[in-house]
Amino acid sequence: MQIDLASAVAEDFRQSSTRPQPSQTELIRSTALAASAGGPVMRVLFVSSEIYPLAKTGGLADVSAALPRALAELGVDVHLVLPGYARALAEAADKTVEAEFPGPSDESMTRLIAARMPDSGLPVHIVDCPSLFQREGTPYQDPEGRDWPDNAQRFAHFTRAAAAIATGELVAGWRADVVHANDWHTGLLPLLLGDEIEQRPRTLFTIHNLAFQGLFAAATAGALGLPENPLTPDGIEFYGRISFLKAGIRFSDRLTTVSPNYAREILTAEHGCGLDGLLRERACDLTGILNGVDYRVWGPGADRDLPARFGPDDVSGKAACKIAVQRELGLTADTGIPLIIWISRITDQKMADVALEVLPEVLTRNTQVAILGQGDTHLESGFRRLAERYPGRMAVRISYEEPLAHRLYAGGDLLLHPARFEPCGLTPLYALRYGTIPIVRRVGGLADTIVDVDDETRPDAGTGFAFEAPDGCAMLDCIDRALAAFARPVSWRKMIRRAMVRDFSWEASARRYLAIYRDLAPGASLRGEEEDAELLARRTDAREQSRAAA
Repeated sequence: MQIDLASAVAEDFRQSSTRPQPSQTELIRSTALAASAGGPVMRVLFVSSEIYPLAKTGGLADVSAALPRALAELGVDVHLVLPGYARALAEAADKTVEAEFPGPSDESMTRLIAARMPDSGLPVHIVDCPSLFQREGTPYQDPEGRDWPDNAQRFAHFTRAAAAIATGELVAGWRADVVHANDWHTGLLPLLLGDEIEQRPRTLFTIHNLAFQGLFAAATAGALGLPENPLTPDGIEFYGRISFLKAGIRFSDRLTTVSPNYAREILTAEHGCGLDGLLRERACDLTGILNGVDYRVWGPGADRDLPARFGPDDVSGKAACKIAVQRELGLTADTGIPLIIWISRITDQKMADVALEVLPEVLTRNTQVAILGQGDTHLESGFRRLAERYPGRMAVRISYEEPLAHRLYAGGDLLLHPARFEPCGLTPLYALRYGTIPIVRRVGGLADTIVDVDDETRPDAGTGFAFEAPDGCAMLDCIDRALAAFARPVSWRKMIRRAMVRDFSWEASARRYLAIYRDLAPGASLRGEEEDAELLARRTDAREQSRAAA
């Protein structure tokens, strides 16, 4: 499906008087100013293949929306870059064409669209190339779940556009101090912004999932116009292919990943996905920073997708949410039956194969199970067949529906979120805020965030249940511990309150990213600092004038 950009822009202007616009408080102060009054401002170009609400397949989209917003609130002049998917072009606000440049073929042109995020008001540059980005399916796969065969060309073109924005070639009067690239789709950016560029922006590359490496045939490199020098094992070559992810790791000035524990794990052969040697080589440049949660989006006290709202001091609305979601999914409406929810990709990484083995036994207890997700076709079919065996007890939605996810978090009692590896694990953090207790495997970021209720070293701090071994016995034992706790209502309510008041907001993590930016670009300042410096200068001048007058 293709969007007629001219029509979309015209429609955007026609609707501007009636469409709800971000309030003044939502229009982040660093984007409301065209230029600084004092010295240079910290300018960050945040580049991602998905940003909620314009595009989402997983947690990357949530991070790419919430972290820039938190950085802007700290005074950073942050701009976003996103491929021109149909939904992004349809939903972005205040669209104008700011540049045109050659597309991937001689006959095509690419437009750079200046716009604003519909929720935060942050500036976003949309790389509009319909032949590459306006397609049915997901940003990465066709409707049958197969990777687009030209993904290398698609995201190479996207990153070249982002590099041109960063260096001031495409956007007049703005160039980046720091380029923050995310996951393999943007991995070529640090290579494209190499030392040969005069006054080049410094680069930070965040690994959200090391298992997704952007691997393509070595012959692809020529068609992408990449220089020959890095096409070696010391560059971006990876066992006879090229890896966009490896390019980001090798050539970026600094590296982060999305939890402290995962940063340690990926230095090992078990979790390093063949890149552990390179990561150990760059360990001094690698920092683990836990992802945060934007509680303006994820919170039952003001969630518009819920039939009732609630908070840690009054959870009565959670029962109403449970009854509503049970009815919505065709489950028996009964608040006394523990409802176990699954909101995740249905893949081996998420141990969906093990869950399929365990759930028939779990359903022999007095339980219900609700599945929301998509992934491997054979696993999806397995969950569907299981739901057919247990009508009224198990429901399956093979999709990802954001409003339904909110209702499941609010109505569920337990979240089943196992993983063979888990870089961060935002889903359990969302569940905590809605008073839904996570069942996790103690791995990656889950080890940093979920405290087992039976952890004797942290009494009265438990917010979930964790198991160690990646097998069905360990998972089932953990589920049984959780069901036993559910049967003790007094202690269960206390656990719900502990879960709901845990604070994983973005401010602390955003400050850690800001510290890295400042290391990379020490000459840049923040909006508030400029205002403070200007005020201090005026006060100093006033004091000196007063002394002179005396």
